[in-house]
Amino acid sequence: MCAIVGIYGNDNAARLASLALFAMQHRGQEATGISSSCDGKIHTIKNRGLVSDVFKESALKILKGNMAIGHNRYSTAGGDSILDAQPVFAKYKLGEISIVHNGNLINKDEVRKDLIDKGAIFQTGMDTENLIHLIAKNTKDRLRDRIKEALQRTVGAYCFIVQSRSKQFVIRDKYGIRPLSLGKLKSGGYIVASETCAFDLVDATFVRDVKPGEMLIFSEDYDEPESIQLFEPEFRPCAFEYVYFARPDSEIDGKNVYTTREHMGKALALNDKASTVKYDMVVPVPDSGVPAALGYAAQSGVPFEYGIIRNHYVGRTFIEPTQEMRSMKVKMKLSPMKSLIAGKSLLVIDDSIVRGTTSKRIVRMLKDAGAKEVHFRVASPEIKFPCYYGIDTPNKEELISNNMTKDEVCKYIEADSLEYLSVDDLVNAIGGDRNYALESFDGDYFVK
Repeated sequence: MCAIVGIYGNDNAARLASLALFAMQHRGQEATGISSSCDGKIHTIKNRGLVSDVFKESALKILKGNMAIGHNRYSTAGGDSILDAQPVFAKYKLGEISIVHNGNLINKDEVRKDLIDKGAIFQTGMDTENLIHLIAKNTKDRLRDRIKEALQRTVGAYCFIVQSRSKQFVIRDKYGIRPLSLGKLKSGGYIVASETCAFDLVDATFVRDVKPGEMLIFSEDYDEPESIQLFEPEFRPCAFEYVYFARPDSEIDGKNVYTTREHMGKALALNDKASTVKYDMVVPVPDSGVPAALGYAAQSGVPFEYGIIRNHYVGRTFIEPTQEMRSMKVKMKLSPMKSLIAGKSLLVIDDSIVRGTTSKRIVRMLKDAGAKEVHFRVASPEIKFPCYYGIDTPNKEELISNNMTKDEVCKYIEADSLEYLSVDDLVNAIGGDRNYALESFDGDYFVK
């Protein structure tokens, strides 16, 4: 669930790219990087850590030029080596090239083995590097043609930005699984970013979403990006963007994330109308559970209260690579409001349950703080299947709902009751006008 950004036609390209990456820090915290192009040469700086730590003024002075691409890393393929940070840079017959990628290529091992058999030498463990080799080994005279043919062998979820010394190529897979939007900078030039929340910080106006199967080409030849439809669209946007990953102030494919989460909470409340469960307040698990809890409270008429306080200097727990780190961050991040919840029955709302360990810690923390009862509500369906399209849930064994019934999960997390949103209610909450990617919930692996 990485973040990518491309800036074209602005003399402060790298600085604007760093601001956009800062706005999208929630999509990846392992590493960050930017490549800029100036005077026919590409300069790249990347390192482990947060955007604000890596891109100090000294780094931005090196990244000159009017075009830049950037990346925040959240690993689904590769390792934690600095070599597995992006952008991925290479020199080849047509010059220099740099690539950033959000998504996951499901045929990566097959393609990589074939390339290695033909003499390719890989520097990283990332699926993104496959595209570099496929482009470099092609014999076409134009980069756009090499990219087109390389994508014929690229299967999975992807948003790519490919930067040469003078052009940028932006590609979204034909399913549009991962989000990508185009904006126009008020200071001149264009921006492409994973989320529209990046546009506000760099003072850009939203133009449109990049279409599924589309390639945009930014060059000096045209005042506006050139558009080529590479593949017939089969639109299947990822529902999990609305459930958890995207920032609530982003518009993902025309739908406001905050509003969709509020609708999810209202649907939970409507489903609870026939329940005999009584509670004194609706408490969100901050921050991603807040809009759903507000929706639930509005629908049910039960007061919304911040019964859990979040330390905002601690990052997101789901995207931490190990269980030990996730558990420690939960403890560091969330604190109960003891004076508010003592002796009260709580209706607690979270966006999802993946492994169950975080939910268990939250319930125990609230009961230790004096809560009389904790009724847990989840603003998404049960996650029973691993996702191979860019979410790091690779093994069924990690998914608690794959191994336990709802009642068993309730007992495991020590809640007094547990309810999930149904798949139909989730789809209706986002907007029932589309065929969404729901593989985590229904096991429909539509990318073959």
